[in-house]
Amino acid sequence: MYVHNRNHLNERNELSLIEKLNFVLENKFKVITYTEAIDILRNCKPNKKKKFKYLIDEWGADLQSEHERFLVEKEFKCPVVIYNYPAKIKSFYMKLNEDGKTVRAMDILFPGIGEIVGGSQREERLDVLLKRIEEIGIDKKELWWYTDLRKYGTAVHSGFGLGFERLVMFVTGMSNIRDVIPFPRTPQNAEF
Repeated sequence: MYVHNRNHLNERNELSLIEKLNFVLENKFKVITYTEAIDILRNCKPNKKKKFKYLIDEWGADLQSEHERFLVEKEFKCPVVIYNYPAKIKSFYMKLNEDGKTVRAMDILFPGIGEIVGGSQREERLDVLLKRIEEIGIDKKELWWYTDLRKYGTAVHSGFGLGFERLVMFVTGMSNIRDVIPFPRTPQNAEF
């Protein structure tokens, strides 16, 4: 019979399941820019004392779950929305801001898991999209179908993704995402 080590679970997440759910329901969301988040992380105690596995030393670093959870659980003690990420760490199709270095992207961060939703405005300007594809080093021929969507007309639009397994993880209190995937996982059984 398997018995959960409750001390181990409490080390990873200080909030009980009900407390986590209430944490999101009862607190206003803090909205900050990526630049503000990096400044906080660069100067926080865990980063200065080298407690993070991935240290934050400069603008442009990709945020890891440990950083996202610190912002939510320790710094602000509420759900956090981060927006205006560096273009270099985001997908080519995200709309470039006027500053030329950030994109109109955002992530919603929850306790215990970090990012639960990610979204962005899509780049509708064909010339900017083609330039981004070139900068990243993707062969334009590979994305003809995507660029044709802009070439023959489009509308200003955005999209987002809610991580379904992350949501199930959050509302059930499961600590490992493998335990909430809705299909059996067996080694060497995926055809693709």
